Amino acid sequence: MECLNNLRKSAKSVDVTNITIQNSFGFTLLEILISIFIFAIIITTVFGSYNFVLSSSETVDKAISSYQMGQNCLNRMIIDLESIHVSRFSAYSPPDFDDFPDTYRITGEISDINGATFSRLRFTSLAHVPLKYGSQSKIPEIVYYVQEGNENDFVLRRADNLCSDEPFEEKKNDPILCENIKSLIFIYYDQEGDEHENWDSDLERFGHATPVAIGIKLEIGNDSDFQLFETMVAIPVYREKQG
Repeated sequence: MECLNNLRKSAKSVDVTNITIQNSFGFTLLEILISIFIFAIIITTVFGSYNFVLSSSETVDKAISSYQMGQNCLNRMIIDLESIHVSRFSAYSPPDFDDFPDTYRITGEISDINGATFSRLRFTSLAHVPLKYGSQSKIPEIVYYVQEGNENDFVLRRADNLCSDEPFEEKKNDPILCENIKSLIFIYYDQEGDEHENWDSDLERFGHATPVAIGIKLEIGNDSDFQLFETMVAIPVYREKQG
């Protein structure tokens, strides 16, 4: 009888052990939920980092593109201004009230576009970019002017046409030199080094002279994110003040 009881106890012990072993290889519902929660956190962090890297890459690419555009714009202006052509006093006579202005004049003025102010510069230059084949009998005039773009922004255009007595007119097909313009300022320096925000070489108050240097300040972008480009170009040939 005692042997039979010992066998039953052994059998019961074996069954309990088996149950314990089987339970050790399973997961409770709480453990599964915790695992899912941790996995979700890891996936969210990974995708968040991935999106951050992509957005940062796009921002860097945009900044590089804006920098290259601004630098190319300044290089073009420097080439044009260093090839400027003006009338010397020996060949220049101030125009009367009803005369046409000097063909090779330099004029700089401030224009207003929907409440925003930008500089405009007109001069003649030998750095002509011909868009058509044919002989060139006149020195072309170059006009830098800002115009409203198609996406509520401003673009800088470069007009490059043979000189004419007709008043200058803005066109939509003039080449765009720079986009997303925030500000454009030309500063004109006279022989004494004084600064002027506008200029007209045909006016007596400027002594019928041309500036000896022109400063350029260009901003690309918006109020919160923009790049500043600034330089000064010494005019190689200029007309001194009369008297």
